Amino acid sequence: MSRVAQIWRHPIKGIGAEPLDSVALDAGLPLPGDRAWAMLTGDARDTGAWQSCRNFARGCYGPELMAITARTLSDGRIALSHPKAGEIVVDPATDGARLADWLRPLWPEARPPLGQLIAAPSEGLSDAPYACLSILGRASLGALSEACGAPLDPRRFRGNLWIKGLEPWEELDWPGRRLRIGAVELEVVERIDRCRATQVNPETGEEDMQTLQVLRRTWGHIDFGVKARVLKGGEITLDAPLEII
Repeated sequence: MSRVAQIWRHPIKGIGAEPLDSVALDAGLPLPGDRAWAMLTGDARDTGAWQSCRNFARGCYGPELMAITARTLSDGRIALSHPKAGEIVVDPATDGARLADWLRPLWPEARPPLGQLIAAPSEGLSDAPYACLSILGRASLGALSEACGAPLDPRRFRGNLWIKGLEPWEELDWPGRRLRIGAVELEVVERIDRCRATQVNPETGEEDMQTLQVLRRTWGHIDFGVKARVLKGGEITLDAPLEII
């Protein structure tokens, strides 16, 4: 039987990953606390609505960001850590400028400068303009790792729910299907096409693997994982069974 292997959230879009033991989902909303904040760059401004990922600091633009880990504290502050920059604890509602100062040595000078840290709208700030979460298969990661000739850290893909017990690439056939995990029901919407952030080692913040080339050469696409909407809320825990309904 297929089961939940890992649960991840990313409190600040593109900046830090945080493992979870469980999560409570609500219908029509993204995973709570996932991409709840984002750092604008260049001339981009807060519109109060969803914006394209190109307006934000992300690992495909600044590879060193991929090496940041995150931890949400009980008071809502976020602790971030990086092997070069050390640790910082921020209140995202008030410490955007201080966070930008901490990130600046990790951000390429050739890229548009870091700007305002903004709160996500109700639909979240994933790469899709609707409330969703991502589902990925451990077997697919294993197949891609084998094709790349080295084990790949799942953090490269910044996913939410990793599922064990599937066939490789099985999840790519799920768009249009419904899933049940515990009491939660999900509708799979579409595949996720990937960017250069997946080529970055999250331990070092350096590009070390041609994941996109390997995907395209071996399987004829650059898709990894799927996006799903929450139809019925509930709690998801590690090792919870997944079924197609």
